[in-house]
Amino acid sequence: MEPKKMYIDGEWVTGSMEKPFDVINPATGEVLAQVYESSVEDTRRAIAAAKKSFYQTREWRDMDSQTRSDMILKIADLIDKYADELAMLDTLDNGKPLREAEGDISDGIHCFRYYAGLCKTPHGGVYEVNDGFGKMHSYETREPVGVCAQITPWNYPFLMSVWKLAPALAAGNSIVFKPSPKAPLSTIRLFEIFEEAGLPKGCVNLLQGDAEVGTEMGENTDVDMITFTGSTRVGQSLMKAAATNVKKIGLELGGKSPNVIFADADLDGAVEWAMIGIFFNQGEVCSAGSRIIIEESIHDEFVARLKKKAEAMTIGNPVNNPDIGPVITEKDMEKVLSYIKSGIEEGATLVTGGERYTEGECAKGYFVRPTIFDNCTSDMKIVREEIFGPVVSIQTFKTEKEAIAMANDTVYGLAGAVFTSDITRAHRVISELRAGITWINCYNPTFNEAPWGGYKMSGIGRELGVHGIEEYQEVKQININLNPGIVGWYEKIVNTWTVLVYVIISQTLILKFTSRYILCHLHTQGEEEA
Repeated sequence: MEPKKMYIDGEWVTGSMEKPFDVINPATGEVLAQVYESSVEDTRRAIAAAKKSFYQTREWRDMDSQTRSDMILKIADLIDKYADELAMLDTLDNGKPLREAEGDISDGIHCFRYYAGLCKTPHGGVYEVNDGFGKMHSYETREPVGVCAQITPWNYPFLMSVWKLAPALAAGNSIVFKPSPKAPLSTIRLFEIFEEAGLPKGCVNLLQGDAEVGTEMGENTDVDMITFTGSTRVGQSLMKAAATNVKKIGLELGGKSPNVIFADADLDGAVEWAMIGIFFNQGEVCSAGSRIIIEESIHDEFVARLKKKAEAMTIGNPVNNPDIGPVITEKDMEKVLSYIKSGIEEGATLVTGGERYTEGECAKGYFVRPTIFDNCTSDMKIVREEIFGPVVSIQTFKTEKEAIAMANDTVYGLAGAVFTSDITRAHRVISELRAGITWINCYNPTFNEAPWGGYKMSGIGRELGVHGIEEYQEVKQININLNPGIVGWYEKIVNTWTVLVYVIISQTLILKFTSRYILCHLHTQGEEEA
């Protein structure tokens, strides 16, 4: 098998180490492909190529909006052309059911088309300003940030790549990109599409590797911006690295999101959406509704229905479209199982699941049964820490105030949902949730047009929507003097000082003359009296 190459300065290269690593199919445990690993030297070459592309050759940066938009639309059309291939790559590489991968590719197509449109929309503003210095015209423009380093996770390999690449390209930046080494194949294919579409040399560069590549991207002073989606721990390290030149940064990090269900909610709907919230993509979703917080009076009925549906889920090879596929690696599977063990040890009630699934064709894959824990308390690890697998905890509440307090009892603030038939209560509770992405009577729908990002330790900045392209732009203020010429500011100062000096001298002379007059008058008067 020929290892996949990295893409630097318009060329597919093996890298300085010429060292490939294995990409594993999580459904079978077998080697799916090999990819050349990037070194720090390769990373610096890619950054230099992006810098040259942006600051010297400037072909993509200076391209007019219509031409750039047409190019991005061409990329979208090519993705559409290869959609089946891309979906299969994500399924084999990541383990998500094929229908979910197909949905990701479709969303990616529309994301590129959305930002192709934003290339041409009006932006900026004009400001009414005072005339203290004469008549002025003040306005703003938006410009590309420059060299953007981007790092994506493995849970949505293709879609997360698109979420970063589409707005960054639409804004006119040059890019150095690193996908997760656990699932890089669809992103490699996307860069082949970039080449086919005819993107200018150096404006997109693809690296492969792990921590040292990401660290160099963060620390390198030729990088103007770094964006990252992944764990909070890695995000914190990148923030420290980015401080070297105070580069712009965007972070979409972990979550431990609450799903609050009131007694007046549509119970069947709440159960189904709770399933989507936690078991979609094997629970490997940063916004997963991993904490169900339910009103005490409907707890028993809800848990019974959720258990029945979870146990009815099909598990199997993702190419056959089961309800749930494998988690990404054996190591990640063991991590999920360790959390399940801790939940049992800390006294939570295991309702269903809780073990590896090894039946039939799944014997060698990394499958975990959908797992439900009941009677959980806020101090348990399974309630406080992000598991990133098909594991949900259930807690109960009696009052709305208690529900809000439990929902916000986390260091994270990515997402959250409220289920109730009382729309007033829905808005009231949603407004109290400290989270960036929220839903009422549903869970997990995502839209290219709407911003995505979190509060607290869930990150900085927003992806998607208008906010998504603004993240990759700098705002410049421009002020124009409408009456060019001499302002007279310093002349006024000079004249003021002249007058002041004149007054002082005049007063001194007058005082001196007056003194002499008085002395002379007194002397004359004395002589007359004598």
